[in-house]
Amino acid sequence: MPFDLPEDALSETFLASTGPGGQNVNKVATACQLRVDVFALGLPVFAFRKLKTLAGSKMTAAGELIVTARSHRTREANRADARKRVVDMINEAFVRQPPRIKTKVGKAAKARRVDSKKGRSEVKKNRGKVALD
Repeated sequence: MPFDLPEDALSETFLASTGPGGQNVNKVATACQLRVDVFALGLPVFAFRKLKTLAGSKMTAAGELIVTARSHRTREANRADARKRVVDMINEAFVRQPPRIKTKVGKAAKARRVDSKKGRSEVKKNRGKVALD
């Protein structure tokens, strides 16, 4: 189920873009910088923590997630791309990893390990100078 972004938590600005567009990129501000107030989203604690690690440097100390989309030639396409990237990141933050269950080494495996160590020890102990009689 995709996450629904509330409009009041979003803030968009358009800036001069690089990349495809020819001379158009010098005239038109097509890159979209989307700022999302993460605290206004009301995420559960586990999802907020994971989103913070997923976002990395895109998350500010004030709890704003900043995504810049500039891969398309039009404002609308860049706007849609930025929103899609934010929603994908939030959806990924909701995925929980199952807790890891610690396992112990079995008795037979321990015995095999000790036997192999004893075998190597025996080989090394039997090495030595050859006596020339």
